[in-house]
Amino acid sequence: MRLPEPSQILLPLADSLRRHPKRVAASLAVLLLGTGVTAFGVAPLAPDAALLPVRQVLEAVEPLPTQAQTDLLSDFRFKLFRTESTRSSDTADTLLKRLNIDDSAAAAFLRSDANARLLLTGRAGKNVTAEASDSQQLLKLSMRWPTDDETMFKRLVVERGAAGFTSRIETAPYVATTRLSSGVIQTSLFAATDEARIPDGVAVQVAEIFSSDIDFRRALRKGDRFNVVYESLEADGEPLRTGRVLSTEFVNAGKAYQAMWFQPPGTDATGAANKGGYYTLDGQSLRRAYLSSPVEFSRISSGFSMRFHPILQKWRAHLGTDFASPTGTPARTVGDGVVEFSGVQNGYGNVVFVKHRNGHETVYAHLSKLMVQKGQTVSQGQTIGLVGSTGWATGPHLHFEFRVNGVHQDPMMIAKQSETIPVAATSMPLFRELAAGVKTQLLAAATITQTRAE
Repeated sequence: MRLPEPSQILLPLADSLRRHPKRVAASLAVLLLGTGVTAFGVAPLAPDAALLPVRQVLEAVEPLPTQAQTDLLSDFRFKLFRTESTRSSDTADTLLKRLNIDDSAAAAFLRSDANARLLLTGRAGKNVTAEASDSQQLLKLSMRWPTDDETMFKRLVVERGAAGFTSRIETAPYVATTRLSSGVIQTSLFAATDEARIPDGVAVQVAEIFSSDIDFRRALRKGDRFNVVYESLEADGEPLRTGRVLSTEFVNAGKAYQAMWFQPPGTDATGAANKGGYYTLDGQSLRRAYLSSPVEFSRISSGFSMRFHPILQKWRAHLGTDFASPTGTPARTVGDGVVEFSGVQNGYGNVVFVKHRNGHETVYAHLSKLMVQKGQTVSQGQTIGLVGSTGWATGPHLHFEFRVNGVHQDPMMIAKQSETIPVAATSMPLFRELAAGVKTQLLAAATITQTRAE
């Protein structure tokens, strides 16, 4: 019997599929469904697994050699690290105990060594980092603190060696990191910065930057907000001091104020590097001819208005501004000028008069110490004395007056009206480039509470 050729079968099948595609597809579906049903019906015919025979296989397993690893682990030693802040009541023993160190030799060294005694002298709250063995023996101890040099810090290191403990004091540079933050005013600027974990030094700088435009003592409103980008100076990863505010934005009563730090490239006529300053983002300097305050931002106890005199016991015009500050707070001149008087005068006590151009004069009274002499030239921001309570004063504060041709004026208004200087035309291309980046930074700061970008 001769079988048909494959082509004789496939050609009629292809022709049928071409003529009746729906009928062929339906036939295939029925065929597959029938196969599925058949499979469903056959499945129960499989044998019960419980009836299948079970066979147990046992094999001997040789353990891996672990003695060498055990020997190595027996000699393994680990180190412990811990940081604590010093307390005013601390002794060498109590400090080491909080560091989880039980080492009488280390305690004796901290009590006897001149460098090590710096741990427990001076102010409390210094961060101390210890490195200890697994048997609670001190291996290394270090502490860092700031110096008068704003670029360097000091580090105390106590270390255990073969011959016992040694100590040394090192000097090292800070590492500057950039931080972004924001806040909302509910009661005061300092309350808002505390809530946002922003250092007081940053709050003071923000108030200083916008002092000629915003009265931070009287004009803040609940709901005012701010964004700030600033430097943090760190020592071995520990923030030790506040650096410069790089850019900031403050929205007061719905009006936005922005500022950025800019130092023009090049040098001045004397060959020194050009001085930097704060500018609005369109290039206007925020440095005016006069500062609005003769002390860093602080609480005002009595403004430019009528008041009940605490000593004379009667109402009279208060033709100045009183700045409540602790004794010894630096008092600074608000503008360039020449000292016209420095000495004791009636109810002013120790007082300094500074003569400025255009018939302007400023007065700084109740000082505890005078630091300038008559005829001396002074520049804006220079310390001319220290706050005190000499003369007719019931407590330490600085009484400040601003006179124009002998007539008393509100110093805040004078500061606002004083002139500004724009960025030089030659520096504007660079300034605009930097200002574009500042806008992006401030937008980023507005979206976060506290972070750090390094």
